[in-house]
Amino acid sequence: MTHLLPLALLVIVVAVLLQLRGLVGTLATMLVILLSVIAAMGTAGWFGVPLTGPLMSAPTIIMTLAVADCVHILTNWMQGLRRGREKGPAMAESLRINLAPIFLTSVTTAIGFLTLNFSEAPPFGHLGTVSAVGVMIAFALSVTFLPALATLLPSLVRERRQHNHWMPRLADWVIRRRDRLLIGMGAALLALVALVPMNEINDVFVHYFDERIRFRTDTDFIADNLTGIYFIDYSPDSGEKGGVASPVYQRQIEALADWLRTRPEVVHVNTITDIFKRLNRNLHGDADAWYRLPEQRDLAAQYLLLYEMSLPYGLDLNNQIDIDKRATRLTATLHTLSTREMLAFERRVYDWMARNTPDILTYGASPTVMFSHIGMRNIRSMLGGTVIALVLISLLLMMALKSRRYGLVSLIPNLAPAGMAFGAWALIDGEIGLGVSVVTAMTLGIVVDDTVHFLSKYLRARREQGLDAAQAVRYAFETVGVALWVTSIALIGGFLVLATSSFGLNAAMGLLVSIAARQGSAKREAGSPR
Repeated sequence: MTHLLPLALLVIVVAVLLQLRGLVGTLATMLVILLSVIAAMGTAGWFGVPLTGPLMSAPTIIMTLAVADCVHILTNWMQGLRRGREKGPAMAESLRINLAPIFLTSVTTAIGFLTLNFSEAPPFGHLGTVSAVGVMIAFALSVTFLPALATLLPSLVRERRQHNHWMPRLADWVIRRRDRLLIGMGAALLALVALVPMNEINDVFVHYFDERIRFRTDTDFIADNLTGIYFIDYSPDSGEKGGVASPVYQRQIEALADWLRTRPEVVHVNTITDIFKRLNRNLHGDADAWYRLPEQRDLAAQYLLLYEMSLPYGLDLNNQIDIDKRATRLTATLHTLSTREMLAFERRVYDWMARNTPDILTYGASPTVMFSHIGMRNIRSMLGGTVIALVLISLLLMMALKSRRYGLVSLIPNLAPAGMAFGAWALIDGEIGLGVSVVTAMTLGIVVDDTVHFLSKYLRARREQGLDAAQAVRYAFETVGVALWVTSIALIGGFLVLATSSFGLNAAMGLLVSIAARQGSAKREAGSPR
């Protein structure tokens, strides 16, 4: 928070200032952004949403997304001023042509973020809900507060005949090379999507924190020099009260502990059977030959009573044996493992117990095991959420564009960025963790913005002005091209700022979303003439 928010705000201010080239529009945009963040986080406070690592990226995300609405309205407003219109009529025209696209993009973005509630990790659900609330608040402020403030403040925009002279040239360049661009971007899409299977679902939870966080450096030191911080607990049940003293039960626990000690993942095994063997040796003159489990149940029960009575005042064995002395706790301390390695180890232990110690068969439990399963389940849950978001966004686009054809065609530039981004991720990192797994749902709502604004201007030119396809493309480039460039730069810059986070979930999410945003911009331009 100490460096991400100021840096993100600086990136946005520079992008907006370069586009609007005026303090009035920049000031109004900054106020909308800040009020949206304050209102969203305040709403989270009223509903008791806890502040967690993933949620703390919400202000940066809201700031990045809120700028898009403001830039579209102010860009068309300033175009009207440069043509000689008064501030009021120019703003009214800007709202007329932008209200529907901005509302649609806000709703689709909110839908994308709300699907994060399908995540098995509640903090990601909180992130999605708060971000969706912030996006809708930004929309409300953009169409009410922003126009009022912009028209009240003095404007320094001067009338001029030519503007955005480079956009028509870009449009002509794209139209002339539409076949090569379409083939080239299609080939790039297929090549990157083909790399997606190279990604592996994996996480190393300690690596969520980089070396700037003291917890990470301390943990690495402990793992390298002392013991591991990962562990897995087993609580084998003897099936009877007082069964922990049963020789049969103890031999099975010992067999499990001995086998675990041979595993390369295991650093140390802590079990009550070691105490029984040590007591048996102590009570036989410390002879090593007696370092074994007692053979009689009553003798083992007496050892257990002797040991418990000898503990310091206030201590007992409840951290290792339950109150009925029916089950004991076996703890295996592990090296730092990834999600995939942890789940594989858990499965190997369970299969070994099923074959060799079926009477005490049980599952392991620990925070590491829990989060490993959450990571895997999160992928499946987010796939379902992404499908729902895709269906809802597709229906909205068809209704808003009043065309089933263009609604279906828009799915290509909307889905392609996520596929290309994950293909590029296979070359950059290759591991899809808890944070990266939510990116598809997020980007599906975000990259729709460019598509909706471009298609809405294109269809307006075709329907209202009767232009042909090429002329309509030129009109779309002239009216919304610069705004799309600015919003794309703000999006990429804002999420790249998030990629500098010391928290791995936020950093990976920010980097991958910025890649998807860039791919979305490129696909829009390459596919627009078709």
